[in-house]
Amino acid sequence: MSQRGAELLLNQLRLKKELWVCVATGASPRGLYEHLAHNYQETPQLFDKLSILKLDEWGGIPLNDPHSCHSYVQDFLLKPLNISPDRYIAFDSEADNVENDCQRIQQSIDKRQSIDVCILGLGQNGHLGFNEPADFLQRDCHIAQLSTLTMQHNMVQSMARCPTYGMTVGLKDIMQSKKIILLIAGQNKKAIFNSLMSKRISTQLPASLLWLHEDVECFVKRSKLT
Repeated sequence: MSQRGAELLLNQLRLKKELWVCVATGASPRGLYEHLAHNYQETPQLFDKLSILKLDEWGGIPLNDPHSCHSYVQDFLLKPLNISPDRYIAFDSEADNVENDCQRIQQSIDKRQSIDVCILGLGQNGHLGFNEPADFLQRDCHIAQLSTLTMQHNMVQSMARCPTYGMTVGLKDIMQSKKIILLIAGQNKKAIFNSLMSKRISTQLPASLLWLHEDVECFVKRSKLT
């Protein structure tokens, strides 16, 4: 799963060195990022114009928390791939006004028009980023109320201070990405994977909207679907 996802991304990078990639965090995409780091050791010049957009962030915790999305991206992408600050766009959970910070990220996305590649994991409740199941979904970057199931995520359980909200890229910009790589692995994902594969589209399963996208590559580590 990780190798095939990484090969796909590397092929996109060879076609366009100025690639703009939106990255999810968590266990599912970690192997893909490790493959990129290994490739960087052999061909660092391939990555010298790559730009990164952080998909989401836990709100109400410091960025330097070892379990923050920021720390994850630093450890698995920014440092291994030598991504300079001017090539990294990210939510700031410590901003004085988090609504304004969401608007800042939205303006950055609007200026670039569309994400080249969006790397996603599948939440246990079918969320994408912190676009949680709901009667309606937000189109733009926004502050999200975290579901009970999301609050049970392993990252949250390891935090010294629990997040009180989420900050996330909205469904419009995820769906307008030129290419999407969806990685599915991990415990307790079998039920939500089966729901996704039913092809029934519902805001109660945000990932189901991906069936409407023209270019989604989905890689599944079936041995980890328990």
